[in-house]
Amino acid sequence: MKPNKLIIPFLMGCGLCLAQITASAQEFKTHISKQFTLQQPAAASVLAIYNVFGSIKVEGYNGNTITMEIDETIKSDNTGDLEAGKRDFKMGFSQNKDSVIAYIAAPYDSRPHVNWRNYREDDRHINYTVKLDFIVKVPNNINLRVSTVNNGEVSVADVYGKLKVNNVNGGITIANAKGTSDIHTVNGPVTVNYLAIPTDTCKYYTINGKMEVTFPKNLSADLQFKSMNGSFYTDFDTETLPTQVLKTVNKKENGTTYKINKNTQVRVGSGGRLFKFETLNGNIYIKKQS
Repeated sequence: MKPNKLIIPFLMGCGLCLAQITASAQEFKTHISKQFTLQQPAAASVLAIYNVFGSIKVEGYNGNTITMEIDETIKSDNTGDLEAGKRDFKMGFSQNKDSVIAYIAAPYDSRPHVNWRNYREDDRHINYTVKLDFIVKVPNNINLRVSTVNNGEVSVADVYGKLKVNNVNGGITIANAKGTSDIHTVNGPVTVNYLAIPTDTCKYYTINGKMEVTFPKNLSADLQFKSMNGSFYTDFDTETLPTQVLKTVNKKENGTTYKINKNTQVRVGSGGRLFKFETLNGNIYIKKQS
């Protein structure tokens, strides 16, 4: 289709907290500083951040230390609930030989795949919100797994390792990437720019938002795209590939089922690696670096 148109007998996290209460006593602010020194090469290390409310900004640099600056804001409609938030809310920092994880530890655990059953059985009601805004500096070659849900954007710049970036109600911006990427949001745009072509399958997804991904001019890949209410545009020369037919075996009926893949797929250059792009309401733009 051609258009026209994480660580670490290492330095333990050094923490600094500065707090203040607003005059209304309905908002409490704290600033947290953390620092971790890698004990493994950055390319063999992972930083994971599991946020719920708030933004995450990650910047890569030439070094071997992770620094986190976190603005924490607790809000509530009354003093009693605000005090409950100050008492109950806790952040966690989990450190292993090759990883650092920042997450919410209480009143719930924000890490994925954690069993929340005990929390639900307590039947507690949270009448306050806690917003965490992260500014993080990391070694360039580290691998990232970062996510948030509400009231914040996620941005990553100059990080060359593997990227797994998730949001729900907000956009995602990736600048100067090189590694394999899995980028997913629900309500927000996705903007990605690569300095080098990823070497393995990449996935990009948003339900409500524009998707814009820029690759080096020497891109050679198969591009698969799907959008119910949007179009696909690219300034790369492309070749439309045949519709895929998927084969599945139904053991109960002793038969074989063939399913037509309705995704459109085009080839850039000689093809090879597969990049998947999907939106529901939004256009997809695959651009050539100028």
